Amino acid sequence: MPGMAQQNHNFRIRLATAADIPSLRELIDRSVRVLQREDYSAEQLEAALGTAYGVDTQLIADGTYYIVEAAGAAGERVLAACGGWSMRKTLYGSDHGPYRDNAMLDPGRDAAKIRAFFVHPEWTRRGIASLILKTCEDAAYARGFRRFEMGATLTGVPMYAARGYAKGEQIEVPLPNGMSLTVVRMGKTVG
Repeated sequence: MPGMAQQNHNFRIRLATAADIPSLRELIDRSVRVLQREDYSAEQLEAALGTAYGVDTQLIADGTYYIVEAAGAAGERVLAACGGWSMRKTLYGSDHGPYRDNAMLDPGRDAAKIRAFFVHPEWTRRGIASLILKTCEDAAYARGFRRFEMGATLTGVPMYAARGYAKGEQIEVPLPNGMSLTVVRMGKTVG
């Protein structure tokens, strides 16, 4: 399944490539500024873009980052969402985040990291994030992982909880402007 495009109604999921990076940056910016404004201040979001939020090219290089394309109004393909999983220790953050640890995880001992989910505001509540999450879980499971964890935004907690993830500790992610961004460690174990 990883690497193979899947069709779901009007959506197509595929692995992200380096050529997608400019579009991913635009999607992440738009998603964060619109969808997270109820949970975080404008100052927090501005400081988080590019550090806590942003493109993680290691996920793309590892072949564990997905994008969903949808049919636009004129029939063109538009980037509707992105998200991935990681076999590395980094829990959250972009290429420029100070919290990076690229050490490999042991599937027999560690939890795969569910990472960097963003949905375009015009494509919310259509099951796209759930499609990416299932794709990530299936791919990580195929690599031997039986546990998954993430640092979920306050905005994302309800969606992940509805899909079997349990809430853990709250983490205050330091931001460059001296503020912090609250994320919630969430986890799930499968048989």
